[in-house]
Amino acid sequence: MIDQIDRQLVDWIGGILKQVDVSLAPPAEAETAAGVGLYLMELVQSPPARTARRPPLVMTLRYLVTTHAAKPEDAHEMLANLVVAALENPEFEVEQETLPLSLWTALGVAPRPSFVLRVPFVHERPEKRAPLVKKPLIIRHVPLLSFGGQVLGPEDIPLMNALVELPALELSTNTDSKGRFLFSAVPAAPGPKHLRVRAKGQEFSINTEQAGTDNDPLVIHLQLEG
Repeated sequence: MIDQIDRQLVDWIGGILKQVDVSLAPPAEAETAAGVGLYLMELVQSPPARTARRPPLVMTLRYLVTTHAAKPEDAHEMLANLVVAALENPEFEVEQETLPLSLWTALGVAPRPSFVLRVPFVHERPEKRAPLVKKPLIIRHVPLLSFGGQVLGPEDIPLMNALVELPALELSTNTDSKGRFLFSAVPAAPGPKHLRVRAKGQEFSINTEQAGTDNDPLVIHLQLEG
């Protein structure tokens, strides 16, 4: 994760500047020993790439790089060596914009020579493995039939514009002025059907094994409240 990039950057700095301490903490005043500050300021997320596979999480890490030493010229030389090495590294990017004074105010230190190093961070997300198919695929042709009925309220008054849904099939329709509804093509598979009816701001769940044909229409009686 990000701690791995921290360690890689510390090793990278150690290969350029010998025998210096590298701190991941924010810059502080009164630092006299030779050292480098590598402060992670921000994580910027990049939009995922359009791909058929599950895209990785892509971010850019923005590090504030500072140097300090007993002599200012030594700190400047260290910083110059680091920025040149960063510019020559194809994996890194050095921001050209000047840091705002508000940043140093927020850190509570005086402005100092520095640069912002942008490092890519990619977190791969493995595809979810589909379960193994242990049985051969069987394709069955199921005939389609119409399925309909009528929705009635108190005193058997037809309910107009009630929403009737077959959630398992993701089908829905509205009742007409006589409370009638019709699904023109529903698999004629045996077994109960689950319906959801919404009327007058209320929702009802109904299970039925009735065929709902023209000769035997399904009649749904709703006990509305209020």
